[in-house]
Amino acid sequence: MAEAKMITDIEDFFALGCGRCDRFQTADCSSQIWKTGLAALRQVCRDAGLVEVVKWGHPCYMHAGRNIALIGALRGDFRLNFFHAALMKDPAGILEKQGPNTAHADSLRFTDAAHVVERAALLRTYLAEAMEYADAGILPPKVASEIELPDELVEAMDADPELAAAFSALTPGRQRSYVINLSGTKSSVTRNVRIARFRPQILAGMGALERPGRG
Repeated sequence: MAEAKMITDIEDFFALGCGRCDRFQTADCSSQIWKTGLAALRQVCRDAGLVEVVKWGHPCYMHAGRNIALIGALRGDFRLNFFHAALMKDPAGILEKQGPNTAHADSLRFTDAAHVVERAALLRTYLAEAMEYADAGILPPKVASEIELPDELVEAMDADPELAAAFSALTPGRQRSYVINLSGTKSSVTRNVRIARFRPQILAGMGALERPGRG
C-alpha cells in the first residue's frame, strides 16, 4: 500500500479526503460520509469573506494573515475548529473542547448538514468575532509552561486532536526533542514540513531522534 500523503489542493479534500489514511479516495472516507455537511460549512466560511487554503491536509480559513478556523471530518461527526479559542466569548455556549488535552473550548461539532444551515447566522457571528481579533492583532495571553512550544506546533495540535493527545503523553524529554528540532530553523514553512514528517513518530510515542526498533 502506498504511503499516505496529505493533500495540497483544496478541492481534493472535498472530493477525495485529506490523504492521511488508507480510507483516502474511498466512500468510507469521512470527507465523503459528511460530504453535504462539509460543503455547507465551507460555504459559510467563504460567505464570511475568509481566505481558503489547505493546511495539515484540511481546509483552513484565514483573515489578516492569521488562521481563523479549520474544517475537519471524523467518522462520528464533522466540525469547525477555531484557532485562538481563548479569545472567543461564546455567548451561545456552543463551543466544545476537542479532547481532554485541549485547553479551551474551540470546536463546533455537527452530525447533520441541516444543523449547519440552522446555525449559519450564529456561525457567521463567531467568525466575524475571530476576524475582528485578527484585524486588531489581538492574541490570547501566553500561558506559562515548562516547555515553550513553537507556534506552528501549537497550531498543528489545535487542528489535530490525535496529535495533541499523543504529544501530551510523551515524556518531557521527548517533547523537548521536538521543540529543539523545530526551533533549529527560523522558517515557518520548514517547521510545518517537519511537524508533518514527525507526526507518525509522535503518535508512536517516540522522540525526534528515535526510530522504530530503537529504544
